Amino acid sequence: MRLLPLAPGGPRWDSRRHLPSCGRALLLLLLLLGGCLGVSGMTAGSRRPNVVLLLTDDQDEVLGGMTPLKKTKALIGEMGMTFSSAYVPSALCCPSRASILTGKYPHNHHVVNNTLEGNCSSKAWQKIQEPNTFPAILRSMCGYQTFFAGKYLNEYGAPDAGGLEHVPLGWSYWYALEKNSKYYNYTLSINGKARKHGENYSVDYLTDVLANVSLDFLDYKSNSEPFFMMISTPAPHSPWTAAPQYQKTFQNVFAPRNKNFNIHGTNKHWLIRQAKTPMTNSSIQFLDNAFRKRWQTLLSVDDLVEKLVKRLEFTGELNNTYIFYTSDNGYHTGQFSLPIDKRQLYEFDIKVPLLVRGPGIKPNQTSKMLVANIDLGPTILDIAGYSLNKTQMDGMSLLPILTGASNLTWRSDVLVEYQGEGRNVTDPTCPSLSPGVSQCFPDCVCEDAYNNTYACVRTMSALWNLQYCEFDDQEVFVEVYNLTADPDQITNIAKSIDPELLGKMNYRLMMLQSCSGPTCRTPGVFDPGYRFEIGPFNSFRISHKAWISLCIRGLFIHP
Repeated sequence: MRLLPLAPGGPRWDSRRHLPSCGRALLLLLLLLGGCLGVSGMTAGSRRPNVVLLLTDDQDEVLGGMTPLKKTKALIGEMGMTFSSAYVPSALCCPSRASILTGKYPHNHHVVNNTLEGNCSSKAWQKIQEPNTFPAILRSMCGYQTFFAGKYLNEYGAPDAGGLEHVPLGWSYWYALEKNSKYYNYTLSINGKARKHGENYSVDYLTDVLANVSLDFLDYKSNSEPFFMMISTPAPHSPWTAAPQYQKTFQNVFAPRNKNFNIHGTNKHWLIRQAKTPMTNSSIQFLDNAFRKRWQTLLSVDDLVEKLVKRLEFTGELNNTYIFYTSDNGYHTGQFSLPIDKRQLYEFDIKVPLLVRGPGIKPNQTSKMLVANIDLGPTILDIAGYSLNKTQMDGMSLLPILTGASNLTWRSDVLVEYQGEGRNVTDPTCPSLSPGVSQCFPDCVCEDAYNNTYACVRTMSALWNLQYCEFDDQEVFVEVYNLTADPDQITNIAKSIDPELLGKMNYRLMMLQSCSGPTCRTPGVFDPGYRFEIGPFNSFRISHKAWISLCIRGLFIHP
């Protein structure tokens, strides 16, 4: 596949490489005035670091999602840092990807689900959020070449979203998949022009196509400016089509039978309680097969990573390149008798892999710091030398953690929020169920509903490892978990936890749900600077619906 720049009629690669020396000097001056000064410690005349972001689709961390990726763990994790507590602010593709691009929580970028109506790649998203994504800043303010290949947002390419002709601001080279993940028979937007692919493995298998076009970019890019690459694979998203050479691997592998596998979700939200326990044999066979196929698809991702790292090494770029590897959300296979999906508040859906290597990062490190994908944009801008204070991003830069900064003050909580999807009609395949459910399996176990709408505070400190969640429904159902004692989140301790701590968590949830930019980084419940005063109802600031629900259910006693 021959790569072409976005500018029609221009040179094959970035036209800035052909500027006369005075033009290059003027461009450098403009970039410096714009605020991209480079990372600290750079020598005079050295080029700012390159960045590669590898993003998989639906890859869990809790249930062994990294197990097949031996090369990736060796080439990125063992050569840098692995984060053991990395989370997404929404366990669904489009909201999570929007958070990566904008550095914002969903309540600030307003992408709530995978539909155009939910703002996924909508005209409003394109007008308001796309100009302020970190790739747009990298290109316009920092002089980076920016390259995208793979799945962008689930509704990208839809006619009502501008079709495949729309190329988001910020990208020098654009190779984006139309809509959702596929492996064959798909269409790519190549700098705004459609190219159809069929089902010939040697030329059409999407993971390999992404690898090849990425290697082409590295061969033909400009050598005078730093680059940013975002490679977004379809794996391990359904339809789980593995490359031919991997279709017989993992034949003896089954979904993990951990403590929350195929058990009833006692004292959980009604959507979890409705799951049929024990699962039918057909459901278990289905999820085991899906688990196996998901791993098979990841083997091609492992090959992609190996090819990319080898090419960076061959071209002499590896030592000046940060490589990030992560996923847009987790996944479950049989936990609490839910067959397969994401969208839930539990660790298996909201926790993801995050591996990073690059300049100044010592090898074989593991960080327990609480991080989220809203931190990726701020981190990459920090690497480029652009100040987070000039953005409206909610996240924090991971660069001090990556480079081993001492006396580091870090957050103790992150927000998780999700808006359920479902039509207010009865599913014709499951007439016994109430209206409003969606993502229903043949056994009428539904994975989502219009009132599967919740917000959580995920808290980690030296003493506590907690999750507090509140549903926005008639029950205002509350779930609280102590993950130190109960890592599988089997026991909801909302009725037994210290009422004062419960109140603090609720208060912090409200603060995070209304935060924006710097206020999303204020001290959490277990930070030394946190302030909380119990007093009359109005000063306590607990939400009215939650207050009534907690009192009625005996979960909170007003002092």
